[in-house]
Amino acid sequence: MNISVQELKSRLDAGESPLVIDVREPYEYEEYNIGAELISLGDIPNKLPDLEEYKEKEVIVLCKSGMRSAGAQQFMMKNGFTNVRNMEGGIMEWKRQFG
Repeated sequence: MNISVQELKSRLDAGESPLVIDVREPYEYEEYNIGAELISLGDIPNKLPDLEEYKEKEVIVLCKSGMRSAGAQQFMMKNGFTNVRNMEGGIMEWKRQFG
């Protein structure tokens, strides 16, 4: 299941604080980010034990375009996470809509 940039922005603006993971590389995150937790795609397997408490909770993943985060979403779901949502269009779509 995916989430649109509009839905995520509305929820963040309303004060919700879901776990949002940015799977891009640190240099990409430094250039532009929305305050998500940075866990690069290659680090996801090592970080899963730290995210154990979120296995049954909503987790939102994002990247530049939505491709890497789709991979992270699939990997996490194969490892027992039940509600991982990929932000459609990634940071490029976020910037296009919200500057």
